[in-house]
Amino acid sequence: MFLNDKIPGYLLGKYQLIGTVTFSVLFAIVFLNIYIPFSDTAWFGLGDSVMFILTLIFTAASILILIASRLLMYRSKRVFEISYLGYTLWCITEIVCICLFYTWLTLEFSTPMNENPWTTFGRSLLYGTIALGVPYLIAGMYFAIIDKNNTIRLMNYANVVTDEPARPESQTHKITLFDNSGALKLSLNPDNLYYIESDDNYIKVWYTDSKGELKQYMLRCRLKTVEESFKESGLVRCNRKYIVNINKVSTLRKESEGYFLDLDNEAIPALPVTKTYTDIVLSYFTDVQPLLDPID
Repeated sequence: MFLNDKIPGYLLGKYQLIGTVTFSVLFAIVFLNIYIPFSDTAWFGLGDSVMFILTLIFTAASILILIASRLLMYRSKRVFEISYLGYTLWCITEIVCICLFYTWLTLEFSTPMNENPWTTFGRSLLYGTIALGVPYLIAGMYFAIIDKNNTIRLMNYANVVTDEPARPESQTHKITLFDNSGALKLSLNPDNLYYIESDDNYIKVWYTDSKGELKQYMLRCRLKTVEESFKESGLVRCNRKYIVNINKVSTLRKESEGYFLDLDNEAIPALPVTKTYTDIVLSYFTDVQPLLDPID
């Protein structure tokens, strides 16, 4: 089911979370300033000293709730997977918490004692959903478009038409990587690439230079993007953290903990193969084809 699928990493990156909070706060401020003059129930204000203090308290508390929530979300992704449903419920919880705080301030300091709490909460939930839900959707679509453009750019790079004379295959098929902004960061011969390691919202590319020395290059890009862009190039996902150049594997061995890949460079530790990707990896060493694509 779609809602139970793991949410894309581009929504849980450090800079994406910071961008979402910043944009949501700015959008909410603009929305409330447009809405307040036409409302006979909103108590936000800068003129009256009491209302001014309450406005500052509510604004500061709301920002702190969002920051604390997104910080917890950022750390939680390392402990458990966050699905689309989980992310949606998380965002709804943020809105509800802020609206509950607004309702308490309203009933405690602004409205008459006979004000119906549910009426106040319902009204705050309506406008809170608009003030925060809309920027959440806009930010999510923006990051999705950026990620998709990067994937398309990577996939199309190998199909660039050139007037130059034909070169040997080993020279024409380069592994070319772009960062999240679309800038070309690294292009190298597949024979020099050993594996790619995921490091949060970055990847570490491990390769050998012209002197045969093992080097590392870090760029801002998702491992999933690389996996989707180079499916036919010999780059194979062996677990959630690594993509390995299958042509650089010297040994595939089965241990009690599972399968491991030894590369033809003693400086590189063995890479584990998790159950999710076992069939995919084994298909490169046997005639057995994988039954299912791994679900990331």
